[in-house]
Amino acid sequence: MAVRCPYFAAEESARGIRPGESPAAALRRILATPGAHQAPCCFDALGARLVERAGFPIGFMGGFCVSAARLGLPDVGLISFGEMVDQGRLINEAVSIPVIGDGDNGYGNSMNIKRTIKGYINAGFAGIMLEDQVAPKACGHTEGRKVISREEAIMHIKAAVDARNESGSDIVIVARSDSRQAISLDEALWRVKAFADAGADVLFIDALASVEEMKAFCAVAPGVPKMARPLRLTPSPPVTLMPPSLRSFPRRRGLFVPRTKLSSPLHTKPEGRRLAGEPANMLEGGGKTPILSPAELEKIGFSLVVYPLSLVGVSMRAMQVKAPPIFLNTSISDMQDALVAIKDGGVPPPSALPSFQEIKDTLGFNRYYKEEKQYQVVSYDVHFSYSVYNEHYVQFSNHMLPLVGQVKDATTLEPQIDSNLS
Repeated sequence: MAVRCPYFAAEESARGIRPGESPAAALRRILATPGAHQAPCCFDALGARLVERAGFPIGFMGGFCVSAARLGLPDVGLISFGEMVDQGRLINEAVSIPVIGDGDNGYGNSMNIKRTIKGYINAGFAGIMLEDQVAPKACGHTEGRKVISREEAIMHIKAAVDARNESGSDIVIVARSDSRQAISLDEALWRVKAFADAGADVLFIDALASVEEMKAFCAVAPGVPKMARPLRLTPSPPVTLMPPSLRSFPRRRGLFVPRTKLSSPLHTKPEGRRLAGEPANMLEGGGKTPILSPAELEKIGFSLVVYPLSLVGVSMRAMQVKAPPIFLNTSISDMQDALVAIKDGGVPPPSALPSFQEIKDTLGFNRYYKEEKQYQVVSYDVHFSYSVYNEHYVQFSNHMLPLVGQVKDATTLEPQIDSNLS
């Protein structure tokens, strides 16, 4: 597999991708070292460059922030595979650190997932995160999440592994389950174990609700690396637009609240390939996963930490309170401050970025949920076993629905041929 070529060549002493090294190889090398490997989420090439300049060895292109920045829309499955690949290509060309790309639910079935994997490889990604949600997907830590069946979810991971092998790449596959909220913790634990058996490199359960749940997750694969996403439970203060007389007021630095990190050595299979690393996913602006200190997370077993809202959040806040002529400089400075906070094991203060609820309101999540209800179709609880050779019609009160399969607990009728179609 050809090594991608960023605009600026990597230096010999670089912590990220070294000369002649593929992005995936660099990511695997970094994850194999002990320590809390932090990966702030970026949404464009400038943000990725700031992440690299701040000294982070890994970047993460989040679907939430890309959907927000590129479309101005909520992360509910509206952004497409092509848009994510295009954004990722620009990000990866701008930096010399490995970047993990959010692949959502793979944008379709197993065949779509194979195309997604290869597209992300060609865009220069070192890793890809795939989740087990139905389409359209829902954002993490939000309402309305549903997951596909166990069997289909496992098959998706197997398809991703096959696509990786076919491409000659070693892209890191991060397998995420949203079944903690959709079904139960036990279901989520079962799934991530199955994902590891199917060949996933990193495991992740979204929206774990307590320290006990985080420990139970890490116990699924003892000694395996883990990942985290920070959460702030306190709401941010209301936004007050800054009057012109105060726009030159000195900016305060160093006011950051504790933030989460992870650390753990990388586990390897006998044949030399990593089993899986568990990411802990916590939300800066308010979510479900508890925020812990770096030492606490390391003790639990997490090894990769992702910060999904800091850069997009401080950018939104800067646009709300800064005048247009000075926005660019202050926005870059705000993002740099946020990255310093992450580097120091903290998060930006509540005043530096909107709460998660504010961000959702700005992007139109509630409006989307309200409008979505206008197009919901009433589903009927009909259980049937599939048979591709026998076609049946099922009678429901005043209408018939054609189905493929042997139907139980419903009236089965012989297929009717419309004479007008002859």
